[in-house]
Amino acid sequence: MTRDEVYESLSTYLEDLFEVPPEDISPSALLYEDLDLDSIDAVDLVVKLQDLTNKKIAPEEFKTVRTVDDVVDRVYALVAK
Repeated sequence: MTRDEVYESLSTYLEDLFEVPPEDISPSALLYEDLDLDSIDAVDLVVKLQDLTNKKIAPEEFKTVRTVDDVVDRVYALVAK
């Protein structure tokens, strides 16, 4: 899976699950401030990303993510191992 594929999947999840307008999604968009996600949304997103990668994602790995690009970096690092 490429970084672009991870980004596309993440964008789709944000649009479909959390009703984020596509025009608001960008690599630099802040998850909580710009996209209006909350901590429960973040947990739901981690679950979807685990389904995507077929890998367990430790919640502490996502404590420091702030932007869409941070999420892409973490997920890509998992699938690139």
